[in-house]
Amino acid sequence: MHATNRAVASPKGYKGVGMEGFLATWYARQTGKDIERFRTLAHKLAPQIKPRDRVLEIAPGPGYLAIELAKLTGCRMIGVDISRTFVRIARDNAQAAGVDIAFDEGDAADLPLPSNAFAFIICCAAFKNFARPLAALDEMYRVLKPGGTALIIDLRKDFSPREIDAYVRGKGLINGALIKLTFNTMLKKRAYACDAIAQLASQSLFGRGEVHLDALAFELRLHKPQ
Repeated sequence: MHATNRAVASPKGYKGVGMEGFLATWYARQTGKDIERFRTLAHKLAPQIKPRDRVLEIAPGPGYLAIELAKLTGCRMIGVDISRTFVRIARDNAQAAGVDIAFDEGDAADLPLPSNAFAFIICCAAFKNFARPLAALDEMYRVLKPGGTALIIDLRKDFSPREIDAYVRGKGLINGALIKLTFNTMLKKRAYACDAIAQLASQSLFGRGEVHLDALAFELRLHKPQ
């Protein structure tokens, strides 16, 4: 049974323009140039995942991180994304990589998944876009196994401009300018400050979360009691 939805209902699962069609394809192409970043994160997460664990990535986009995790750990990986274009791209990428991952369409605030099913959940660079963030946290709690962990990694509102400059270096004049503009306008507006994400976690079924910061992002780690 779904956890009680204490957030205001919304007809959309995301804020702003949805990532479909050309926009999703452009994003997949740009992030695909950063494959080493996904591999590095996968190596960081891998010790927390056992072979055959059920692992969920919420909003996997083109599926790069999910694919790297599946290859590294042998876990049973599932990805749920609200964008049908991303689901199609991620399925194609997984097939090309030779890994068996179930990518399906769904809303983070109303996951089409059973309760108590996953040992680990990851949501990377997407949480700021969720229209019903509290409901999304409660859904993570619902589908986690007792003793499971959810990890949210996303842009912090007070990110370092130097980190953005370093991030776009080598991406070309036009693409670099577009990425910087996106970070400094749309993404910064949606991003969470440290105290705001901690407060949101405290209002969820998790009751609390551990927040860690670097110059560009925050990590929110959430645990479901045994």
